[in-house]
Amino acid sequence: MAYYFPTLRTLSPRQIVLAALLLAVAVALAFAARDGLFAQVEGDRGIAPLASTTDIEIDGITVNVTAKTAQEAREEGWRVAQRKAWEKLGGPKISDSQLDSLVSAIVVQREQIGPRHYVATLGVIFDRGRATQYLGASGERARSAPLLLIPVLDSAGASMVYEMRNPWQQVWAEYQTGASAIDYVRPSGAGADSLLITAGQLGRRSRTWWRNILDQFGASDVIMAIARLERQYPGGPVKGTFTARYGPDNKFLQSFTLTAPDEDGVPAMLAQARDRFDQIYTAALRGGVLQPDPTLALDKLDMSPAVKALLEEARRADAAAQSARSSGTESGAVISTTPAQGVSSFTVQFVTPDAAAVDSALASVRGTPGVQGAATTSIALGGTSVMSVSYTGGLDGLAAALRARGWQVTQGTAVLSIRR
Repeated sequence: MAYYFPTLRTLSPRQIVLAALLLAVAVALAFAARDGLFAQVEGDRGIAPLASTTDIEIDGITVNVTAKTAQEAREEGWRVAQRKAWEKLGGPKISDSQLDSLVSAIVVQREQIGPRHYVATLGVIFDRGRATQYLGASGERARSAPLLLIPVLDSAGASMVYEMRNPWQQVWAEYQTGASAIDYVRPSGAGADSLLITAGQLGRRSRTWWRNILDQFGASDVIMAIARLERQYPGGPVKGTFTARYGPDNKFLQSFTLTAPDEDGVPAMLAQARDRFDQIYTAALRGGVLQPDPTLALDKLDMSPAVKALLEEARRADAAAQSARSSGTESGAVISTTPAQGVSSFTVQFVTPDAAAVDSALASVRGTPGVQGAATTSIALGGTSVMSVSYTGGLDGLAAALRARGWQVTQGTAVLSIRR
Protein backbone atom coordinates (compact mmCIF):
# COMPACT_ATOMS: atom_id res chain seq x y z
CA MET A 1 0.00 0.00 0.00
CA ALA A 2 1.38 3.39 -0.96
CA TYR A 3 1.02 6.48 1.21
CA TYR A 4 0.75 10.00 -0.17
CA PHE A 5 2.32 12.96 1.68
CA PRO A 6 1.73 16.45 0.31
CA THR A 7 4.78 18.62 -0.46
CA LEU A 8 5.13 22.30 -1.14
CA ARG A 9 4.92 21.57 -4.86
CA THR A 10 1.57 19.83 -4.46
CA LEU A 11 0.07 22.60 -2.24
CA SER A 12 -1.69 25.61 -3.66
CA PRO A 13 -0.41 29.12 -2.81
CA ARG A 14 -3.40 29.64 -0.50
CA GLN A 15 -2.63 26.42 1.37
CA ILE A 16 1.02 27.42 1.72
CA VAL A 17 0.06 30.79 3.23
CA LEU A 18 -2.38 29.08 5.63
CA ALA A 19 0.27 26.58 6.73
CA ALA A 20 2.76 29.41 7.36
CA LEU A 21 0.19 31.27 9.47
CA LEU A 22 -0.55 28.16 11.52
CA LEU A 23 3.16 27.58 12.11
CA ALA A 24 3.63 31.20 13.22
CA VAL A 25 0.69 30.93 15.65
CA ALA A 26 2.07 27.69 17.10
CA VAL A 27 5.51 29.25 17.66
CA ALA A 28 3.94 32.33 19.28
CA LEU A 29 1.84 30.18 21.61
CA ALA A 30 4.92 28.17 22.62
CA PHE A 31 6.84 31.33 23.54
CA ALA A 32 3.80 32.73 25.37
CA ALA A 33 3.49 29.56 27.42
CA ARG A 34 7.18 29.72 28.30
CA ASP A 35 6.96 33.38 29.27
CA GLY A 36 3.81 32.64 31.28
CA LEU A 37 5.63 30.03 33.34
CA PHE A 38 8.45 32.44 34.12
CA ALA A 39 5.95 35.22 34.88
CA GLN A 40 4.48 33.15 37.72
CA VAL A 41 7.64 33.60 39.78
CA GLU A 42 8.99 36.87 38.34
CA GLY A 43 7.93 40.39 39.13
CA ASP A 44 8.32 42.91 41.93
CA ARG A 45 6.28 41.11 44.58
CA GLY A 46 8.59 40.21 47.47
CA ILE A 47 8.83 42.38 50.60
CA ALA A 48 11.59 41.21 52.91
CA PRO A 49 10.53 41.33 56.59
CA LEU A 50 12.43 43.49 59.05
CA ALA A 51 15.00 41.74 61.19
CA SER A 52 13.43 40.91 64.55
CA THR A 53 14.89 42.21 67.79
CA THR A 54 13.74 41.96 71.38
CA ASP A 55 13.28 45.73 71.66
CA ILE A 56 9.90 47.14 72.60
CA GLU A 57 8.27 49.27 69.90
CA ILE A 58 5.34 51.62 70.48
CA ASP A 59 3.82 52.97 67.24
CA GLY A 60 1.25 55.60 66.36
CA ILE A 61 2.34 58.36 68.78
CA THR A 62 1.04 61.75 67.51
CA VAL A 63 2.67 65.03 68.49
CA ASN A 64 1.89 68.67 67.71
CA VAL A 65 4.36 71.16 69.22
CA THR A 66 5.80 74.63 68.56
CA ALA A 67 9.18 76.19 69.41
CA LYS A 68 11.49 79.05 68.40
CA THR A 69 13.03 77.12 65.48
CA ALA A 70 12.16 74.10 63.38
CA GLN A 71 14.99 72.06 64.92
CA GLU A 72 13.91 72.86 68.47
CA ALA A 73 10.31 72.01 67.58
CA ARG A 74 11.39 68.65 66.24
CA GLU A 75 13.50 67.85 69.31
CA GLU A 76 10.65 68.80 71.60
CA GLY A 77 8.25 66.66 69.56
CA TRP A 78 10.52 63.65 69.97
CA ARG A 79 10.72 64.21 73.75
CA VAL A 80 6.93 64.41 73.94
CA ALA A 81 6.64 61.21 71.90
CA GLN A 82 9.02 59.42 74.28
CA ARG A 83 6.93 60.41 77.30
CA LYS A 84 3.67 59.39 75.62
CA ALA A 85 5.10 56.04 74.54
CA TRP A 86 6.45 55.36 78.05
CA GLU A 87 3.04 56.13 79.56
CA LYS A 88 1.38 53.87 76.97
CA LEU A 89 3.79 51.12 77.94
CA GLY A 90 2.78 51.49 81.59
CA GLY A 91 6.18 52.55 82.88
CA PRO A 92 6.68 54.51 86.13
CA LYS A 93 7.49 58.23 86.26
CA ILE A 94 11.16 58.87 85.50
CA SER A 95 13.19 61.89 84.41
CA ASP A 96 13.76 62.84 80.79
CA SER A 97 17.45 61.94 81.06
CA GLN A 98 16.59 58.45 82.31
CA LEU A 99 14.01 58.10 79.56
CA ASP A 100 16.57 59.12 76.93
CA SER A 101 18.84 56.28 78.06
CA LEU A 102 16.04 53.74 77.50
CA VAL A 103 15.18 54.84 73.95
CA SER A 104 17.17 53.12 71.22
CA ALA A 105 15.45 54.69 68.20
CA ILE A 106 12.70 57.03 67.00
CA VAL A 107 10.76 55.86 63.93
CA VAL A 108 9.30 58.68 61.81
CA GLN A 109 6.05 57.40 60.34
CA ARG A 110 4.80 60.79 59.13
CA GLU A 111 5.96 64.33 59.85
CA GLN A 112 5.35 67.94 58.80
CA ILE A 113 7.99 70.52 59.70
CA GLY A 114 7.32 74.26 59.68
CA PRO A 115 9.47 77.24 60.68
CA ARG A 116 8.39 76.86 64.33
CA HIS A 117 5.86 74.03 64.17
CA TYR A 118 6.23 70.25 64.21
CA VAL A 119 3.39 67.78 63.56
CA ALA A 120 4.21 64.09 63.30
CA THR A 121 3.25 60.50 63.90
CA LEU A 122 6.17 58.67 65.48
CA GLY A 123 7.19 55.29 66.79
CA VAL A 124 9.42 54.87 69.84
CA ILE A 125 11.68 51.83 70.34
CA PHE A 126 12.84 51.07 73.89
CA ASP A 127 15.80 48.83 74.65
CA ARG A 128 14.26 45.82 76.41
CA GLY A 129 17.36 45.06 78.45
CA ARG A 130 17.45 48.54 80.03
CA ALA A 131 13.67 49.04 80.20
CA THR A 132 13.03 45.74 82.03
CA GLN A 133 14.46 47.15 85.27
CA TYR A 134 11.52 49.59 85.34
CA LEU A 135 8.86 47.40 83.75
CA GLY A 136 9.52 44.30 85.85
CA ALA A 137 8.10 40.98 84.67
CA SER A 138 6.03 42.68 81.96
CA GLY A 139 9.22 43.14 79.97
CA GLU A 140 9.80 39.40 79.58
CA ARG A 141 7.63 37.03 77.59
CA ALA A 142 7.64 33.33 76.80
CA ARG A 143 7.39 32.72 73.06
CA SER A 144 5.35 30.31 70.99
CA ALA A 145 6.61 27.65 68.63
CA PRO A 146 7.55 28.99 65.14
CA LEU A 147 4.25 29.73 63.36
CA LEU A 148 4.02 30.33 59.61
CA LEU A 149 2.02 33.52 58.94
CA ILE A 150 -0.19 33.65 55.83
CA PRO A 151 -1.52 37.22 55.31
CA VAL A 152 -4.49 37.01 52.93
CA LEU A 153 -5.90 40.21 51.42
CA ASP A 154 -9.39 40.01 49.91
CA SER A 155 -9.97 43.18 47.89
CA ALA A 156 -11.99 44.02 44.77
CA GLY A 157 -13.23 40.44 44.52
CA ALA A 158 -9.75 38.87 44.43
CA SER A 159 -7.83 37.08 47.17
CA MET A 160 -4.05 37.37 47.20
CA VAL A 161 -1.08 36.62 49.42
CA TYR A 162 2.20 37.12 47.55
CA GLU A 163 0.98 37.30 43.95
CA MET A 164 1.74 41.03 44.02
CA ARG A 165 2.86 43.60 46.53
CA ASN A 166 0.00 44.77 48.71
CA PRO A 167 -0.38 46.93 51.85
CA TRP A 168 -1.45 43.97 54.03
CA GLN A 169 1.75 42.08 53.31
CA GLN A 170 3.73 45.28 53.83
CA VAL A 171 2.44 46.02 57.35
CA TRP A 172 3.35 42.48 58.42
CA ALA A 173 6.79 42.74 56.80
CA GLU A 174 7.43 46.00 58.68
CA TYR A 175 6.21 44.60 62.01
CA GLN A 176 8.83 44.36 64.76
CA THR A 177 8.01 40.87 66.05
CA GLY A 178 10.79 40.59 68.64
CA ALA A 179 8.58 42.00 71.40
CA SER A 180 5.67 39.65 70.60
CA ALA A 181 4.91 36.37 72.33
CA ILE A 182 4.32 34.85 68.88
CA ASP A 183 7.31 33.58 66.92
CA TYR A 184 6.14 34.68 63.47
CA VAL A 185 7.66 33.03 60.39
CA ARG A 186 7.18 35.59 57.59
CA PRO A 187 8.17 34.57 54.03
CA SER A 188 9.33 37.42 51.82
CA GLY A 189 6.98 36.40 49.00
CA ALA A 190 9.73 36.43 46.40
CA GLY A 191 10.51 33.61 43.98
CA ALA A 192 8.65 30.36 44.57
CA ASP A 193 6.98 31.65 47.78
CA SER A 194 4.09 32.96 45.69
CA LEU A 195 3.52 29.46 44.27
CA LEU A 196 3.82 27.58 47.56
CA ILE A 197 1.61 29.89 49.63
CA THR A 198 -1.65 31.08 48.08
CA ALA A 199 -5.14 31.85 49.34
CA GLY A 200 -6.23 28.43 48.10
CA GLN A 201 -3.73 26.79 50.47
CA LEU A 202 -6.07 27.63 53.37
CA GLY A 203 -8.62 25.13 52.04
CA ARG A 204 -6.21 22.17 52.04
CA ARG A 205 -6.47 19.54 54.77
CA SER A 206 -3.70 17.13 53.76
CA ARG A 207 -1.17 16.88 56.56
CA THR A 208 1.47 15.69 54.08
CA TRP A 209 1.02 18.85 52.00
CA TRP A 210 1.11 21.09 55.07
CA ARG A 211 4.21 19.36 56.41
CA ASN A 212 5.99 20.02 53.12
CA ILE A 213 5.10 23.72 53.34
CA LEU A 214 6.02 24.05 57.03
CA ASP A 215 9.31 22.19 56.59
CA GLN A 216 10.17 24.56 53.74
CA PHE A 217 10.02 27.55 56.13
CA GLY A 218 11.05 25.87 59.39
CA ALA A 219 7.66 26.31 61.10
CA SER A 220 5.71 24.04 63.46
CA ASP A 221 2.19 25.20 62.59
CA VAL A 222 0.34 27.86 60.63
CA ILE A 223 -1.74 30.96 61.42
CA MET A 224 -3.86 32.91 58.93
CA ALA A 225 -4.51 36.67 59.09
CA ILE A 226 -7.32 37.45 56.64
CA ALA A 227 -8.21 41.05 55.71
CA ARG A 228 -11.24 41.88 53.57
CA LEU A 229 -11.56 45.46 52.32
CA GLU A 230 -14.85 46.93 51.11
CA ARG A 231 -14.98 50.36 49.46
CA GLN A 232 -18.34 52.10 49.51
CA TYR A 233 -17.53 54.54 46.69
CA PRO A 234 -14.39 56.18 45.21
CA GLY A 235 -12.78 58.45 47.77
CA GLY A 236 -15.13 57.27 50.49
CA PRO A 237 -14.64 55.22 53.66
CA VAL A 238 -13.05 51.78 53.51
CA LYS A 239 -14.43 49.02 55.75
CA GLY A 240 -12.09 46.26 56.83
CA THR A 241 -13.26 42.89 58.13
CA PHE A 242 -10.44 40.93 59.76
CA THR A 243 -10.50 37.25 60.67
CA ALA A 244 -7.91 35.32 62.67
CA ARG A 245 -7.61 31.60 61.91
CA TYR A 246 -5.08 28.93 62.75
CA GLY A 247 -4.02 25.35 62.09
CA PRO A 248 -4.12 23.10 59.02
CA ASP A 249 -7.89 22.76 59.44
CA ASN A 250 -8.37 26.54 59.12
CA LYS A 251 -10.05 26.87 62.53
CA PHE A 252 -11.80 30.14 63.38
CA LEU A 253 -10.33 32.13 66.27
CA GLN A 254 -11.78 35.65 66.25
CA SER A 255 -13.08 38.39 63.94
CA PHE A 256 -13.39 42.19 64.13
CA THR A 257 -14.05 45.20 61.89
CA LEU A 258 -12.35 48.57 61.45
CA THR A 259 -13.09 51.55 59.19
CA ALA A 260 -10.74 53.99 57.48
CA PRO A 261 -12.15 57.44 56.56
CA ASP A 262 -10.65 57.29 53.06
CA GLU A 263 -8.04 55.51 50.96
CA ASP A 264 -5.19 57.41 52.64
CA GLY A 265 -6.24 55.99 55.99
CA VAL A 266 -6.02 52.34 54.88
CA PRO A 267 -2.34 51.81 55.86
CA ALA A 268 -3.01 53.09 59.40
CA MET A 269 -6.10 50.88 59.66
CA LEU A 270 -4.13 47.83 58.53
CA ALA A 271 -1.37 48.57 61.05
CA GLN A 272 -3.98 48.82 63.79
CA ALA A 273 -5.50 45.53 62.64
CA ARG A 274 -2.08 43.88 62.69
CA ASP A 275 -1.64 44.87 66.34
CA ARG A 276 -5.10 43.46 67.13
CA PHE A 277 -4.14 40.18 65.45
CA ASP A 278 -1.04 39.95 67.63
CA GLN A 279 -3.17 40.49 70.75
CA ILE A 280 -5.61 37.79 69.62
CA TYR A 281 -2.88 35.25 68.93
CA THR A 282 -1.10 36.09 72.19
CA ALA A 283 -4.31 35.58 74.19
CA ALA A 284 -4.93 32.29 72.37
CA LEU A 285 -1.39 31.17 73.20
CA ARG A 286 -1.80 31.96 76.89
CA GLY A 287 -5.18 30.21 76.91
CA GLY A 288 -3.67 27.02 75.53
CA VAL A 289 -5.61 27.24 72.25
CA LEU A 290 -2.73 28.13 69.93
CA GLN A 291 -0.76 24.89 70.22
CA PRO A 292 0.93 23.07 67.31
CA ASP A 293 -1.33 20.44 65.76
CA PRO A 294 0.00 17.03 66.92
CA THR A 295 -0.88 15.41 63.58
CA LEU A 296 1.74 17.61 61.90
CA ALA A 297 4.49 16.02 64.02
CA LEU A 298 3.90 12.46 62.79
CA ASP A 299 6.77 11.00 60.78
CA LYS A 300 5.44 11.46 57.25
CA LEU A 301 2.24 9.55 58.13
CA ASP A 302 -1.14 10.81 56.98
CA MET A 303 -3.83 8.62 58.58
CA SER A 304 -7.57 9.04 58.44
CA PRO A 305 -9.61 8.92 61.69
CA ALA A 306 -10.87 5.44 60.71
CA VAL A 307 -7.33 4.08 60.45
CA LYS A 308 -6.36 5.71 63.74
CA ALA A 309 -9.34 4.11 65.49
CA LEU A 310 -8.45 0.76 63.95
CA LEU A 311 -4.87 0.96 65.18
CA GLU A 312 -6.00 1.93 68.66
CA GLU A 313 -8.40 -1.01 68.74
CA ALA A 314 -5.59 -3.33 67.65
CA ARG A 315 -3.34 -2.07 70.43
CA ARG A 316 -6.08 -2.56 73.03
CA ALA A 317 -6.81 -6.10 71.79
CA ASP A 318 -3.12 -6.99 71.84
CA ALA A 319 -2.74 -5.61 75.37
CA ALA A 320 -5.83 -7.52 76.56
CA ALA A 321 -4.56 -10.78 75.07
CA GLN A 322 -1.16 -10.29 76.68
CA SER A 323 -2.81 -9.52 80.02
CA ALA A 324 -4.99 -12.63 79.78
CA ARG A 325 -1.99 -14.83 79.05
CA SER A 326 -0.08 -13.33 81.97
CA SER A 327 -3.03 -13.81 84.34
CA GLY A 328 -3.49 -17.42 83.25
CA THR A 329 0.18 -18.20 83.78
CA GLU A 330 0.23 -16.64 87.25
CA SER A 331 -2.94 -18.46 88.42
CA GLY A 332 -1.84 -21.81 87.01
CA ALA A 333 -5.01 -22.09 84.90
CA VAL A 334 -5.02 -24.43 81.90
CA ILE A 335 -5.32 -22.23 78.83
CA SER A 336 -5.01 -24.87 76.14
CA THR A 337 -5.23 -28.65 75.92
CA THR A 338 -2.40 -28.72 73.35
CA PRO A 339 1.22 -29.02 74.45
CA ALA A 340 2.62 -25.65 75.51
CA GLN A 341 4.69 -23.88 72.87
CA GLY A 342 6.64 -20.69 73.04
CA VAL A 343 5.02 -17.49 71.73
CA SER A 344 7.29 -15.66 69.30
CA SER A 345 6.99 -12.29 67.64
CA PHE A 346 7.51 -12.02 63.88
CA THR A 347 7.51 -9.16 61.38
CA VAL A 348 5.00 -9.43 58.55
CA GLN A 349 5.01 -7.08 55.55
CA PHE A 350 1.78 -6.59 53.60
CA VAL A 351 0.59 -4.42 50.70
CA THR A 352 -1.83 -1.63 51.66
CA PRO A 353 -3.24 0.28 48.67
CA ASP A 354 -5.79 1.98 50.95
CA ALA A 355 -7.11 2.07 54.52
CA ALA A 356 -9.55 -0.79 53.85
CA ALA A 357 -6.59 -3.05 53.03
CA VAL A 358 -5.14 -2.37 56.50
CA ASP A 359 -8.40 -3.40 58.15
CA SER A 360 -8.75 -6.52 56.00
CA ALA A 361 -5.16 -7.70 56.53
CA LEU A 362 -5.28 -7.25 60.30
CA ALA A 363 -8.61 -9.08 60.59
CA SER A 364 -7.35 -11.99 58.48
CA VAL A 365 -4.05 -12.39 60.34
CA ARG A 366 -5.73 -12.18 63.75
CA GLY A 367 -8.12 -14.93 62.70
CA THR A 368 -5.28 -17.25 61.74
CA PRO A 369 -5.00 -20.28 64.09
CA GLY A 370 -2.09 -19.88 66.50
CA VAL A 371 -1.91 -16.08 66.21
CA GLN A 372 -2.10 -14.46 69.65
CA GLY A 373 -2.08 -10.86 68.48
CA ALA A 374 -1.26 -8.57 65.56
CA ALA A 375 -0.64 -4.83 65.47
CA THR A 376 0.76 -2.51 62.83
CA THR A 377 4.15 -0.92 63.45
CA SER A 378 4.30 1.09 60.22
CA ILE A 379 1.63 2.11 57.71
CA ALA A 380 2.29 3.27 54.16
CA LEU A 381 -0.97 3.76 52.28
CA GLY A 382 -0.29 3.00 48.64
CA GLY A 383 2.82 0.99 49.55
CA THR A 384 3.96 -1.76 51.91
CA SER A 385 3.01 -1.65 55.60
CA VAL A 386 4.44 -3.68 58.47
CA MET A 387 2.77 -5.49 61.36
CA SER A 388 4.13 -7.37 64.37
CA VAL A 389 2.51 -10.80 64.87
CA SER A 390 2.65 -12.86 68.07
CA TYR A 391 2.42 -16.55 67.10
CA THR A 392 2.50 -19.79 69.10
CA GLY A 393 5.16 -21.63 67.17
CA GLY A 394 7.88 -20.95 64.66
CA LEU A 395 8.10 -18.90 61.47
CA ASP A 396 7.46 -21.94 59.25
CA GLY A 397 4.25 -22.68 61.11
CA LEU A 398 3.04 -19.09 60.77
CA ALA A 399 3.82 -19.12 57.03
CA ALA A 400 1.84 -22.36 56.57
CA ALA A 401 -1.09 -21.01 58.58
CA LEU A 402 -1.23 -17.83 56.49
CA ARG A 403 -1.10 -19.82 53.26
CA ALA A 404 -4.07 -21.81 54.54
CA ARG A 405 -5.90 -18.48 54.92
CA GLY A 406 -5.38 -17.74 51.21
CA TRP A 407 -2.27 -15.55 51.42
CA GLN A 408 0.70 -15.77 49.07
CA VAL A 409 3.65 -15.91 51.47
CA THR A 410 7.30 -15.12 50.81
CA GLN A 411 9.52 -16.19 53.68
CA GLY A 412 12.74 -14.51 54.72
CA THR A 413 14.90 -14.46 57.83
CA ALA A 414 12.39 -13.86 60.68
CA VAL A 415 10.26 -11.89 58.19
CA LEU A 416 7.25 -12.79 56.09
CA SER A 417 5.85 -10.90 53.11
CA ILE A 418 2.19 -11.63 52.31
CA ARG A 419 -0.13 -10.59 49.52
CA ARG A 420 -3.42 -11.69 48.01
